[in-house]
Amino acid sequence: MTSSIREWLNLLVRWFHVFAAIMWVGQTYYFTWLDRQFAKLAKNTAGDSASSSVWMVHSGGFYTVDKQKSLSVGPEQVHWFRWEALMTWLSGMALLFLVYYSSSGLIDTDVANLSQGAGIAIGLAVLVGGWIIYDLAARSPLGSSEATFAVFSLLMIAVLAWGLTHVFSGRAAYIHVGAVLGTIMTANVWLRILPSQRKMIAAAAGARFDASLGAQAKLRSKHNTFIAVPVVFIMISSHFPVATYGNTYGWEVLVGLVLLGWVAAKLIRET
Repeated sequence: MTSSIREWLNLLVRWFHVFAAIMWVGQTYYFTWLDRQFAKLAKNTAGDSASSSVWMVHSGGFYTVDKQKSLSVGPEQVHWFRWEALMTWLSGMALLFLVYYSSSGLIDTDVANLSQGAGIAIGLAVLVGGWIIYDLAARSPLGSSEATFAVFSLLMIAVLAWGLTHVFSGRAAYIHVGAVLGTIMTANVWLRILPSQRKMIAAAAGARFDASLGAQAKLRSKHNTFIAVPVVFIMISSHFPVATYGNTYGWEVLVGLVLLGWVAAKLIRET
């Protein structure tokens, strides 16, 4: 592959990746905002069904959204939000192979004297292992406490960031932390949220459904809103090496900015 072809592929895949991510994260935060509006309405309307809709204005029209407790249309008429997540992850993996696994950007011999094959194996294992650890923790008693789960998650990210900065080049270490978080977000959608939604639809065929069917899906969607902000930071960190991966305290900076991203996400969610 010539350098010109590689650059064009990098540019086009990156363009696709960023736009898919915009669509996915935008939808995630939009529905988070909707849920909050309905929670406010439930407190303020005192059962007044006439005031239970969310009204919006956009692009020259007025829109109203109602949250239903039963499905009054056929399952084929329900729109699913899923492909944006998969397209973001697939294009991200393509970039990982283009920029790191098929080039010299992965290994820094001053950090660790690894072969390219060993580095790739470590990178892919970290993606799979990160999801397994997160998923087990989210389904354990840790997942029932937001504060406890946040502390556990931050500790795991610190361990991951420290470990990767002692294996890969600084830039590759940052990107792999982002890839782990992005993999968790995508797996949340396809392995936890969508299956729960299928059960909700199956149970809601003309009748009220058990809200507990969606509890885990809602928790994972909430987690995704917190993960998204640090992931976006990591996506742009490669443009600022002095402040991020090239800094003497590179992994500490990453952990601190993940925490800052979570604070920002909480403020956004509560706005």
